[in-house]
Amino acid sequence: MTINRLFKFLPWLALAAVIFATVSPIRLRPQDFASVDVDRAGAFAVMALLFVLAYPRQWMLCAILLIAGAGGIELLQFLSPSRHAHLDDALVKAAGAATGCLIGWTINRMRLPAPA
Repeated sequence: MTINRLFKFLPWLALAAVIFATVSPIRLRPQDFASVDVDRAGAFAVMALLFVLAYPRQWMLCAILLIAGAGGIELLQFLSPSRHAHLDDALVKAAGAATGCLIGWTINRMRLPAPA
């Protein structure tokens, strides 16, 4: 697998991991030392960063879909009886996605030549 193909595979893998962590029963959710909101925002920031770096020309579409998708992914929790969707959780996820998109856009601006 070439580096470019791997680079385009990673954001989709991150999306699958985020969806799994969001929809799976609460006992299967990954545990760490950070607060739940830091986990949520961080996961969405990393995922968004990967998408914007992998698809630099579509950064705006990535931003729109990921920020809006934060709410959609939160709503998927209605599929799991042990999970509950909350607006404040969706807002934290959207803020993480926006932050990741902004960081990715900044990195792309520094590393890619300006379009002619």
